Amino acid sequence: MRHCSVQVRGLLTRDELDRYNALMEVGGYLESQRRHDLAAVVQAEVDLLIQPGIERLKEKGRERDRMTQEYLEEKRRAEWEAQMKALEDE
Repeated sequence: MRHCSVQVRGLLTRDELDRYNALMEVGGYLESQRRHDLAAVVQAEVDLLIQPGIERLKEKGRERDRMTQEYLEEKRRAEWEAQMKALEDE
């Protein structure tokens, strides 16, 4: 069974995480019994279950990118204003 990342698990709701853990346990048991055909079905369910967590992680990344862009624009604006003020003072 393939685990999702710690970041994605951290963004799952309590219900999603409980279901994820249960499915991983079932899938691990099936693999130990060499029932890889059934474990593949469980893995497919896990992959569907974690999609909301993946989307939340992507949104956090987009928000971080927006905040970085705003910071850089504000920094450039402040530097430009400081340069203009220095020119005015000369």
